Amino acid sequence: MPVNENAMRDAQTQAHTGADVPTAVASVPDTEGSESGVARTYARLAPLYDLMFGQVLEPGRRRMTTVVRALAPGTLLEVGVGTGLALAGYPSTADIVGIDLSQAMLARARERSARLPTHRIGIEQMDAECMRFPDASFDCVTVPYVLSVTPRPAELVREIRRVCKPGGTIVVLNHFSGSRAWWLLERAVRSAAEHVGFRSDFRYEEQILAHDWRVLALEPVNLLGLSRLVVLRNRA
Repeated sequence: MPVNENAMRDAQTQAHTGADVPTAVASVPDTEGSESGVARTYARLAPLYDLMFGQVLEPGRRRMTTVVRALAPGTLLEVGVGTGLALAGYPSTADIVGIDLSQAMLARARERSARLPTHRIGIEQMDAECMRFPDASFDCVTVPYVLSVTPRPAELVREIRRVCKPGGTIVVLNHFSGSRAWWLLERAVRSAAEHVGFRSDFRYEEQILAHDWRVLALEPVNLLGLSRLVVLRNRA
């Protein structure tokens, strides 16, 4: 499909040159919950991100990439690629694009992608709530640990559904509140979480079931099942 080939070519060119592209940031106040606020927060976290969140969230990440390999998509978008912790697990047969707001995180993702010569990976700085990709660009979109930190989750959902092909697959990996374990954890982390834009109170019914996509699979992952992996069929 020519549209997808152009999108992939632009992303892969940037990955190899390391060139920056303009950030598609919506016009909102510059607060911790805004796009620029989130980017600043993760710029500070970038040097410590793998240490803080690498192993503790790895079981969910590994299960997500296992699901994607079974799907064998031709084109794949990871929203919130971060430092690129999931990249090695994706199928080398796919054309992969990873996007994120933070240039500091993306620099580390580019380093990781450079160590994967058998993979075709493009890395771009982009606002996931306002993506530059044409409609129906990807067979599969993964969204690991992003929905509860994006400023406007509904806008993100709209965008990932737009860029995913009709009948394509969307894989969401996130915590969802409501379990007994989360009831305790939410109260323990709420104050600190708000400083990094993380919503501890984040309900599956409101964020997943409220939309008209089709839930294909749902499984608990990570310690105590505190996260869930949700496999969705995009509406045709």
